[in-house]
Amino acid sequence: MDILAVGASACNRLVPRVHSISGPYRFFFYSLDCREPKHVHVQREYMKCKFWLEPVSLARNRHFSAHELNVIRSYIEEHLARILEAWDEHCG
Repeated sequence: MDILAVGASACNRLVPRVHSISGPYRFFFYSLDCREPKHVHVQREYMKCKFWLEPVSLARNRHFSAHELNVIRSYIEEHLARILEAWDEHCG
């Protein structure tokens, strides 16, 4: 369970974070999104985006450049199995 941070606080249970992905980005889920198709949210500073996971595709973008979205997509594709495992572990 080293890739999913589930802390004792209610906040951490609502927003689990995917670890073991290098780079300046925070990869996470919202617990309230578990009814949606599998996806991951990504944040760096004030920028946010959301990627669907099956297949990997951009769902929403707020302020990331096209180049940076390509970098994020490559991180997701490289670590897709671990991200899906974390989703399934959290959302069931």
